[in-house]
Amino acid sequence: MERRKADQAGLNVILTTVASDSYTWNLIFLELLLEELGHRVTNLGACVPDDFLVAECRRQEPDLIVLSSVNGHGFNDGLRVVAGLRSCPELLGTPIVIGGKLGIAGPGDSARTEALLAAGYDRVFEDGTSVDAFRSYVDALSVGALG
Repeated sequence: MERRKADQAGLNVILTTVASDSYTWNLIFLELLLEELGHRVTNLGACVPDDFLVAECRRQEPDLIVLSSVNGHGFNDGLRVVAGLRSCPELLGTPIVIGGKLGIAGPGDSARTEALLAAGYDRVFEDGTSVDAFRSYVDALSVGALG
């Protein structure tokens, strides 16, 4: 299945947290950033159940799925979430990224990053990663330079 290319209106992005994360300020920041970059964003909000996220992604067929975590449980929850998303044939080619505070021990755990990538994420943006790195990734997607 071929991933839809961005049209002139930008990427169709689904943005959310993991089910255990109730923080929303990170979602508002990312939503505004993505919209500023010219993309359409569906912000599903905080504490989104895995089944709901999967169903919305299957329904909307986004160009990009962004998960943001602040509570420090992004790694554990993120592994479970990406397994559900990648189990859907129609989402196999969809770029999925995760970022934020992914563990309680702090950023910089390369084994954690490798495990998330091996589980099915296309990129991991841990706490402390510059916004420019995320912006560059999204820009590359929007011009078709990735995937």
